[in-house]
Amino acid sequence: MARGFNPMGGMGGMNMNNLMKQAQKMQKQMLETQEALGEKTLEMSSGGGAVKIVISGKKEIKSIKINPEVVDPDDVEMLEDLVLSAVNEAIRQADEMYNSEMSKVTGGLGGGLF
Repeated sequence: MARGFNPMGGMGGMNMNNLMKQAQKMQKQMLETQEALGEKTLEMSSGGGAVKIVISGKKEIKSIKINPEVVDPDDVEMLEDLVLSAVNEAIRQADEMYNSEMSKVTGGLGGGLF
């Protein structure tokens, strides 16, 4: 082995320590962001406000409100469709909010790193 050969490809111990510190800092920021997202909520609706869903940034449904005027015992399927539509939109929006907040922390590296 040649004298002075560094198997780390030129990355000395200090650079590796700095990299580890940065990774730990990013992981801490990600955890803090995830915690904050759990406290944020979004409200989605369908049917012109007939069904309203409140969801957290952690995709926990907090409430479902249904306007009594849309409750038709002869057309339960329409109400089911309105609820389904509002829930799916709420989940989509929560995912979008989560991804946006995580990309701020990771600089676009992706939230699945840690």
